[in-house]
Amino acid sequence: MTHKLLDSGALEVVLQQFADDRDWQKFHSPKNLAMALTGEVGELVEIFQWRTEEESKLVAQMPETAAHVRQELADVALYLFRLASVLEVDLDAAIRDKLVLNAQKYPAL
Repeated sequence: MTHKLLDSGALEVVLQQFADDRDWQKFHSPKNLAMALTGEVGELVEIFQWRTEEESKLVAQMPETAAHVRQELADVALYLFRLASVLEVDLDAAIRDKLVLNAQKYPAL
């Protein structure tokens, strides 16, 4: 797999500028970003807590949860991209490599 799946360059620039404008760079250590990412994943999971399997499939369409799901997914993505950027990990390459490993580990039927 050689083609680009994810182009995060523009987002990395926006996130860096956001952090710079608020002098947050000092807080954006890999440890802190990983912990923040975990917290946001927890907030996303909380939306699904106590819902049935069928209800869980509809949370992005249900009026009482749709906006919250979008916000938490965005938070998770933002922290993930920021963490990859701070660690200087090419997330696109990491994802492509992982897809190859998964295909080897779990061959198609």
